Amino acid sequence: MQEVLEKMGEKPKKFQYNRQDQLEIFENEFLPHLDAMYNFAYRLTLDGDDAKDLVQDTYLKAYRFIKSFQKGTNSKAWLYRILKNSFINDFRKKSKEPAKVDYQEVENFYNSDNVDEKKTVDLRIDAVKDMIGDEVSIALNSLAVDFRTVIILCDLEGFTYEEMAKILDIPIGTVRSRLHRARNLLKEKLKSYASSMGYK
Repeated sequence: MQEVLEKMGEKPKKFQYNRQDQLEIFENEFLPHLDAMYNFAYRLTLDGDDAKDLVQDTYLKAYRFIKSFQKGTNSKAWLYRILKNSFINDFRKKSKEPAKVDYQEVENFYNSDNVDEKKTVDLRIDAVKDMIGDEVSIALNSLAVDFRTVIILCDLEGFTYEEMAKILDIPIGTVRSRLHRARNLLKEKLKSYASSMGYK
């Protein structure tokens, strides 16, 4: 969070909180949003373990930089911004790393007597197995991260354009245009499903 503020040319304000105040802020302002944070993280990562790691990282950073949080402001938006920045930083790091494979696990699977030859090796199936049949979730998850994020923040989480602009660190005009484009992409992806359900 501190790096973000410094990049914007702002020095993070430090608020004077004693240890008891910090614990109260954490418990009363941050912890009530834990489920919403997990849902947002899961929709970004599409993986339960990655989502838990991202939420844990977010809350560690929130506690670490609690003195830059102004009590009484929108704590949910503040946490979402930390989570979004953590996700982007982690995504950039992972995209530069080579793919990792546990060869021991693969070898054990194929050397097993119980191996089912028809079984798919596409590990992405596990990530979306609970969503199979839910065309809206599949269509949403197929959008690029930037488009998926604005739809989640606006249409699922109910943030205003102003709050989204702060969370995403982009102008309100960009929020509006990105949301418009994301909705059109989603509508296009769901066109045949809507027709099959009787919508025109």
